[in-house]
Amino acid sequence: MSEEQAISAVIHLYVDGMAFANEAALRKAFHPNASIVGNYDGAIEWLTRDAFIAAILKEGSAPPETQPLMDVEMIHITGDAASVKVVDEFAGSRYTDYLSLLKVDGRWLIVNKVWHVHS
Repeated sequence: MSEEQAISAVIHLYVDGMAFANEAALRKAFHPNASIVGNYDGAIEWLTRDAFIAAILKEGSAPPETQPLMDVEMIHITGDAASVKVVDEFAGSRYTDYLSLLKVDGRWLIVNKVWHVHS
């Protein structure tokens, strides 16, 4: 598997984890110390991985027949660091996510997510 394929697999875990409130997938995609940051209702929202997962679980799963939107617009890799721009949907809103990944112990993990919600 190429590095780009390995990163794409993590992005699939992330998007499916959000869409279907899959805690195990989200924990596998994110580093335990990851930060999730964006503007929400006029204020900055800064979450830990666990707070982010709790918010996803509270929202609940999309119907099983749902095909989650996942438009990966960019993957850029330099050694053991990568940046990904992905457009996705969650809870009826469209987001652009900028994900920073780091290869840790041979596995790519999301270490930071900065997001923008489209109006």
